[in-house]
Amino acid sequence: MTEAIEREAMEFDVVIVGGGPAGLAAAIRLMQLDASLSVVVVEKGSEIGAHILSGNVFEPTGLDELIPDWKERGAPVKTAVTGDDIYFLTSEQKGIRTPGLFVPRPMHNHGNYIISLGRLCQWLGEQAEALDVNVFPGFAASEVLYDSEGRVTGVATSDMGISKEGTRKDSYQAGYELTAPYTIFAEGVRGNLSEQLMDRFDLRAGADPQHYGIGFKEVWEIEPERHQEGLVVHTAGWPLDNHTEGGGFLYHAANNQVFLGLIIALDYSNPHLAPFDEFQRWKLHPKIRQYLDGGKRIGYGARAVNKGGLQSLPKLTFPGGMLVGCGAGFLNGVKIKGAHTAIKTGMLAAEAVQAALAGGDAGQSELESYETAVKSSWVHDELHRARNFGPALVKFGTFWGAAFTFIDQNIFFGKLPFTWRNTNTDHGSLKKASESQKIDYPKPDGVITFDRLSSVYLSNTNHEEDQPSHLRLKDPTVPIARNLPDYDEPAQRYCPAGVYEVVEEGGEKVFKVSFTNCVHCKTCDIKDPAQNIVWTVPEGGGGPNYSGM
Repeated sequence: MTEAIEREAMEFDVVIVGGGPAGLAAAIRLMQLDASLSVVVVEKGSEIGAHILSGNVFEPTGLDELIPDWKERGAPVKTAVTGDDIYFLTSEQKGIRTPGLFVPRPMHNHGNYIISLGRLCQWLGEQAEALDVNVFPGFAASEVLYDSEGRVTGVATSDMGISKEGTRKDSYQAGYELTAPYTIFAEGVRGNLSEQLMDRFDLRAGADPQHYGIGFKEVWEIEPERHQEGLVVHTAGWPLDNHTEGGGFLYHAANNQVFLGLIIALDYSNPHLAPFDEFQRWKLHPKIRQYLDGGKRIGYGARAVNKGGLQSLPKLTFPGGMLVGCGAGFLNGVKIKGAHTAIKTGMLAAEAVQAALAGGDAGQSELESYETAVKSSWVHDELHRARNFGPALVKFGTFWGAAFTFIDQNIFFGKLPFTWRNTNTDHGSLKKASESQKIDYPKPDGVITFDRLSSVYLSNTNHEEDQPSHLRLKDPTVPIARNLPDYDEPAQRYCPAGVYEVVEEGGEKVFKVSFTNCVHCKTCDIKDPAQNIVWTVPEGGGGPNYSGM
């Protein structure tokens, strides 16, 4: 390939793709074990933390193991949880608070903290750099490199300065080849290289399909008299029906801020459902609005969440590398937490790699010791105890599924002698539009509820307009010829950033893709019923620039 000849190559002992909690934990642990190693973390966001979005009530278990003195070092983990309120919203005006006795044990948050995961990642990046890790933000890993035997040897970053037409602009700069005996893929949910590796090495053989939710988050500054620092609020029920899994959160952070959002499972069946609009109307419920009146929205973002759990985990290793964190699917669905498991799996991968390199292995072995270590760790134990949570909600609906979860977790401690499976795919769940009820969403009021474009503005999303779209259509005729008549083209509604529209041009309907709005949530890659949309990386540094998310 011409591009390969032009690329500058850099060799390391370990390449890590992704500057989230898993990737940074892996880098830090490697240097703790052997300070002589050369380690690089390549991150597609403009800076560490720019693409990180999470609720986030943080369980410090993994951080305790990685950096035991994190408090003394000033980690941005300071707002301790002071209480849990869980509501079942029965209608748009009413809700019932669930007594603590009936809350599944793993959902209690004593000992946890309300944090910005983006700020924690920035701090972890500083700890990594202090240990001489090479941290390269603004470089998007766009290609996996293989040797002649098909073993992974590293990654290449995307070329910069390519025009819409595919020609080289004056600003053209070829990507870099980053090579190493071992590459750790820590891309986060639905990482595009991780997905390619799962296909190439058949890592999903025997596993259930991965299942996902779309998670929305806003940051608000609220009136001091409405603020209760440390309070965690979760909701189930309205505005979703009993067959649409999801729930809301509102966390009282420091400095009169609240982090709030809604997660909706992407196996919903009604193609008329618009997750963004469901989130906006959720804020109008009195149990939520009571905190927001008089406040100001200062941040917005959206991101897919993996929720398949233990049954959806792929094989974690392949020749030359491994998968860690949410890219593999280590989120604990009952706890609604994945940062602590991401940190731990990053550490376990690092320990396996360092042991191999110390033993003289130059990357020829597949490090199955990493998978063995995961299965022997508390991460696997957590996921095993939580394994029936997701399938129960699918099997029984949200109300009775929650009742089962209480019995499973509080009486049997997650040790019931069976494991349920969910072999359906999220993209295959939609009913035909003609068979589904349309939903009348209220217009945004600009005070509590907002439109997509003003929301995207708050995400600080930016892409160079004169570049090829990173949202590829396998067949450009599918949206109008198939998805529109069958499903009223659901991309118009499931996208949280207004990327996809059906417009009329010259008397004909046209599918319009405004890729510059994309907040990199990956929902289109997951939910498109024809699996016709392929999410790839844009130029490095493109996408949202989240602050404090």
